[in-house]
Amino acid sequence: MTSHVLARTVPELPEPRGPLSTAVIAALRDDPPPDGLPLAEVELADPYGADLTLALHLCYELHYRGFRSVRPDWEWQPDLLRLRAVLERTFLTAVRRDVDGGDDVAAALDPLLVEHVPGAGISHRLRDNGTLDQVREYFVHRSIYHHKEADPHAWVIPRLSGQAKASLVAVEFDEFGGGHADRMHSQLFADLLDAAGLNPGYLHYLDVVPAPAIAIVNLMSMFGLHRALRGALVGHFTAAEITTAPSAHRMAQALRRLELPEPCIRFYTEHIEADAVHEQVMRRDVVGDLLDREPELAADIVLGVQATELLEQRLADHLTATWDAGTTSLRQPLP
Repeated sequence: MTSHVLARTVPELPEPRGPLSTAVIAALRDDPPPDGLPLAEVELADPYGADLTLALHLCYELHYRGFRSVRPDWEWQPDLLRLRAVLERTFLTAVRRDVDGGDDVAAALDPLLVEHVPGAGISHRLRDNGTLDQVREYFVHRSIYHHKEADPHAWVIPRLSGQAKASLVAVEFDEFGGGHADRMHSQLFADLLDAAGLNPGYLHYLDVVPAPAIAIVNLMSMFGLHRALRGALVGHFTAAEITTAPSAHRMAQALRRLELPEPCIRFYTEHIEADAVHEQVMRRDVVGDLLDREPELAADIVLGVQATELLEQRLADHLTATWDAGTTSLRQPLP
């Protein structure tokens, strides 16, 4: 079976990771808890922990492809939406608490343009001395995002106007392969997984990926689904486009050093040139025009930038700690 087929699969429900995700999964299986969904327990949960993160991800996934054997009408089930709102509030409150905040968009974006020498990020580590096992684990972490690359950002399109809207659509057009299905970035990542000897099926690895990688996707989904957070979604998208090109260049160097197949390298080389252009478009035409039209969104744009950096750093810290300890960064080792 080719990766083109596997990438279209609808995932099974994952295994729960605590009382919140257990209750959500039971409800989606039409076996709801007798006392209803546990709204009161959310405030006791770790906002970055495995249980809340998975529970929120399950709620969001209903707006993407859903899960096999789960009825489509669960997407708008009122009780589940009430739980999702409490989960979101807990998560967003923690994120707001843990970033600096402010409304200086340039001050938030400018540091992302600086390449520190020597660098200490994950792409630097993988380029310089990463092992094949570590690279394959990194692919698995990133699969949760790249399987739906550009999808969360599409939700903001009807919430923009003018040049900001037109330019963001232009960036999205590239992300979706410029009209060619085999060049969509999500498909290129499925091809990467296949070439690396991994399963390219959509969310195939959800059960083995820990909370830090899932939380990054939750952030995008939350920003995309809420019109009130459209500025934060634009901030997130801009931060991602600024930082992707240099990290993709380092990843391509890492994969060449490890002699991985060309489809693995192609995913990253595609991002080197494309995202260098996207960075300029997002900063000048999307952020610039949006601020001209709605200057009151400056603080939300800053939130999107800072929250992205916060959660990316949490994932980097997790990878660094586990690899330094000589253990797998996943919930269980890859076969």
